[in-house]
Amino acid sequence: MNDNQLKQAVLDALQWEPSVNAAHIGVTAQDGVVTLMGHVENYAEKAAAEKAARRVNEVKAVAEELEVRLPLGVTHGDEEIAAAAVNRLDWDSMVPRDSVRVKVASGWVTLSGEVAWFFQKEAAVDDVRKLWGVIGVSSEITIKAKPNTSLIREHIVAALDRSWFDPASIHVSAQGGEVRLTGKVASWYERDEAGATAWAAPGTTSVVNDISVA
Repeated sequence: MNDNQLKQAVLDALQWEPSVNAAHIGVTAQDGVVTLMGHVENYAEKAAAEKAARRVNEVKAVAEELEVRLPLGVTHGDEEIAAAAVNRLDWDSMVPRDSVRVKVASGWVTLSGEVAWFFQKEAAVDDVRKLWGVIGVSSEITIKAKPNTSLIREHIVAALDRSWFDPASIHVSAQGGEVRLTGKVASWYERDEAGATAWAAPGTTSVVNDISVA
């Protein structure tokens, strides 16, 4: 697939994604690196556009330069956003109560605190990225270290094997709860899936995903 074909494939993927208004998004492609430009109405749409681009075969990296522009008439101050974020987190059963703290500065939300699992951290981020007025989210939430982490590598390798990954294509190393992935896969989607698999292992506290897309 040449650059023009890849650009068109990404544009088609954005058009296909129902949560994205592709009319205000431009795309360039060079040697597998895709750049998204333009503007969207909310941060959730921005994240969805990037995810849609990453799913396209032969995309090796995505440079995201999208601006969040709220629709006319929609205004929410930092205090309102913070209150809405706290309320949303309180109602999410996947986020332990009082485990996540919220700070908002000029529409940018920073989450901090400590949870037991990566999926809880992701759930908290997903909760706030959908709120009106949010232009960006930074997650400083940490994962609690668990005892008996010596088998993390074996658990991840077994899970990758169950998920159809070629065991020879990905190397897993673990030091305590810190996991590092290296190797090569055919698509960005496979790279993200391998990272998600590593995060799902009991005892994983951090993942460095150094897998390259061939």
